[in-house]
Amino acid sequence: MLTSRIVVCLDVARGKVIRGVKFSADREVGDPVELAAAYNEQGADELVFYDITASAEERGLIVDVVERCAAQLFIPLTVGGGLKSPEDVKRMLRAGADKVSLNTHAVADPELIRESARRFGSQCIVLSMDVRWNGTEYEVVTHGGRRPTGMEALAWARRGVELGAGEIVVNSIDADGTKAGYELRLTRMIAEAVPVPVVASGGAGKLADFYGVLTEGRADAALAAGVFHYGEMTVPDVKRYLHARGVAVRLDGAE
Repeated sequence: MLTSRIVVCLDVARGKVIRGVKFSADREVGDPVELAAAYNEQGADELVFYDITASAEERGLIVDVVERCAAQLFIPLTVGGGLKSPEDVKRMLRAGADKVSLNTHAVADPELIRESARRFGSQCIVLSMDVRWNGTEYEVVTHGGRRPTGMEALAWARRGVELGAGEIVVNSIDADGTKAGYELRLTRMIAEAVPVPVVASGGAGKLADFYGVLTEGRADAALAAGVFHYGEMTVPDVKRYLHARGVAVRLDGAE
């Protein structure tokens, strides 16, 4: 049986991990290398490192921070933010990333997904989608939630998989940082439509939220940040809760 994954996200700006609400009002919460080591020890299944202002500021990722984080980890590391070309992808994989996350620049140039998957394999190409309800449909937005694209989320997820993405991260900007629960309708819609793993992101606030998105939401993994960074719960707390309710999780390191 495949286990559900608990993924911890480090949103990084100016070399520090930050956390906010709906991509705004960000607060600094710590050093990415120290936090990476701590979550590795807690038993997180994966770590995601997003340089969340790289695209908006039109610059590349901070490679040295990625290298130092990767050196602390014995779990998969996904890195995203500002990746514009297959050469950028190659640089991140060489720096220690197991997977790379493509978002803003994949929307601008979908061939980035195809060419990166061709060169490095679909297993390490993640399509990350920032999604907002616009009153009519779920719309993909870019540049850290700053720019609407007019693209419907389900159509973009399907196209991303056709181009070669091996995993989809669905981040609800409406739920991001609110701790009001994951956007279950959006997550389930994507998960039921694509043949690759779907990671739910945005909205975790209580233990039941993880259960809901992995069962009702049909996600393969649940990603969270603030509830872990502020010590409101730990990765072992989440895994014990899920295990007690019949959700298959990896418990070694989380007991």
